[in-house]
Amino acid sequence: MLRGLTTVSLFADDVTAAASWYTELLGAEPYFTRPVGGPPAYVEFRVGDYEHELGIVDSRFAPHDRPDGPGGAMIYWHVDDVRAAFDRLISMGAAVHEKPVERGPGFVTASVVDPFGNILGVMYNRHYLEILEAAT
Repeated sequence: MLRGLTTVSLFADDVTAAASWYTELLGAEPYFTRPVGGPPAYVEFRVGDYEHELGIVDSRFAPHDRPDGPGGAMIYWHVDDVRAAFDRLISMGAAVHEKPVERGPGFVTASVVDPFGNILGVMYNRHYLEILEAAT
């Protein structure tokens, strides 16, 4: 039934500021912006080995009211070094949500709250690397 990740949507009151922050984090500009003229209501990045989509949506279009605190689904993005990724995110102004934790051999997670109130998880996941290696 679930065949793979298509788009992860994060919400921000200031899409332009969020796009700039994620551009710095990812080292790439959004490949899609709407609208083209004027402030964007939506931007989208391609991320990682499988070019998953990370979208930033203007909070006006959230399907429900946003919580007062950090919110959203807990989505982990694979990284090769959780501590380095976590430290970089904190240095960029993200707040600690959960410091790095070893969940078992080959599995380490951490999470932060981005400057726009979204939880962003990072994870070293040996299964991700096994699948990537098998695909190449």
